[in-house]
Amino acid sequence: MAKGLGKGFGALFPEIEKYNDEQVQEIFINELRPNPYQPRKTFDENAIDELRISIEKHGILQPIIARKSIRGYEIVVGERRFRAAKLAGLEKVPVVVRSLSDEQMMEHGLLENLQREDLNPIEEAQAYQTLMKKLDITQDELSKRVGKSRSHIANHVRLLILPQKVLTGLVDGKITMGHGRTILGLKDKKYIEPVYDKIVRENLNVRQVEQLVNDLNTNVPRETKKPKIEKSFFIKEQENTLREKFGTLVNIKSSKDKGKIEIEFYSDDDLQRLLDILGEK
Repeated sequence: MAKGLGKGFGALFPEIEKYNDEQVQEIFINELRPNPYQPRKTFDENAIDELRISIEKHGILQPIIARKSIRGYEIVVGERRFRAAKLAGLEKVPVVVRSLSDEQMMEHGLLENLQREDLNPIEEAQAYQTLMKKLDITQDELSKRVGKSRSHIANHVRLLILPQKVLTGLVDGKITMGHGRTILGLKDKKYIEPVYDKIVRENLNVRQVEQLVNDLNTNVPRETKKPKIEKSFFIKEQENTLREKFGTLVNIKSSKDKGKIEIEFYSDDDLQRLLDILGEK
């Protein structure tokens, strides 16, 4: 059997990978069209060209998976191969045709890209949101279907409330997902775009942005800020762990005989997201 789509993907949907007992058809490339539910919006042109070179030398080693439609065939898995084959000038490509529902098309398109790590954070977030809406399922149900934790899904979807300028910066790689999640911790949302501009202009790392966000949230100028008690390494590490889990600012305050954990949220939906995470078993 040719190399499949990855152990994780095959384990979740083994029927997608096991095509060796199915008929592989040679189908005219102009009868194929992309998956309408493809979550990936951008394709690396250099990677496609490298695949073209490989196809010209060795052919297509792994068939494309598609479903029959009113106008030809819709690609389920293998759009990169399809694009590269077109560049290589192939007239026909090997295809396994399957009967799949729209829901299965969406799931398979997302899972293929997740396993290949082909999606940027915003494409991934939009794919999760689309699946939950189209399939009418919760984050918990989606996490079980795609093999991702509920907090992972929630933290990605939450990015979509960022302004378009910041979302574009995430897609273009000007900032990371860590930057985006930290920016969301701003209490006054009017600072989001100015902070984003500062990150790009000064090439700030996530820790520096966390400090900037904290300063803006406390509304205390740096030059007049009161000295604060230095937290222990253990407390700092636990704060970082909780910030990663909840995707928001977390502050641990402790004294000799007691302490408290403050978890910030910024809307009813954000609160529900945190309650969902806290309710995980």
